[in-house]
Amino acid sequence: MFTAFSDAFSLLETMDANLIGIVLVSLQVSITALLIGCIFGMPLGALIAIKNFPGRQGIVVVLNSLMGVPTVIVGVVIYLLLSRTGPLGELNWLFTPKGMILAQSILTTPLIAALTRQTIEDAWHIHGETMSALRLPVLAKLKWLMWDCRFSLSIALLAGFARAISEVGAVMIVGGNIDRATRTMTTAIALETSKGDLPLALALGMVLLGVVLLANLMTSVIKSIAERRYG
Repeated sequence: MFTAFSDAFSLLETMDANLIGIVLVSLQVSITALLIGCIFGMPLGALIAIKNFPGRQGIVVVLNSLMGVPTVIVGVVIYLLLSRTGPLGELNWLFTPKGMILAQSILTTPLIAALTRQTIEDAWHIHGETMSALRLPVLAKLKWLMWDCRFSLSIALLAGFARAISEVGAVMIVGGNIDRATRTMTTAIALETSKGDLPLALALGMVLLGVVLLANLMTSVIKSIAERRYG
């Protein structure tokens, strides 16, 4: 065991090319998926928070449910869509980073939308009557509320990133875990452990743990700043 840890630290110290390549693929896929989740999830969640319409509660329930959907189910669905006989087969995204980004975007978007909806809805309960009295248009209301809740919303983004970077089931199914192409930290850890290559698995585990801890640290810092500023 000590030898495996020693070799893992050596890989980190020497910036092993294989290790760095896997980390870069992971970050590229997860950050891109996070941006897509932000673009679609935040406006959707904010709009649901301030608008009453038929079926609204059903959408809220669906969003909350999708926060905990098993990742392998998402992976299988995306696999079927992107397969040659699937409706999106012509895109040729299966076993590519684009397919992995699609899978992770579908996982992160409902999470970000649900957290955004709750955050904006809480603020709407406080400021909604004032905004309605001022007859502000919907877009202006959304802009003001999202700016006012920017610290809380940044926590939602970090939660989305943590879900994306630590996900394994969907990206393994859709990406195929191809060396130097679609291998991420989580899929590589699973593969290398099964092969008995513990040093690489441990090194990647350390990097992944560091990334997740950094995201959580940023969440705590942002929360502390918001509490000091707004009480």
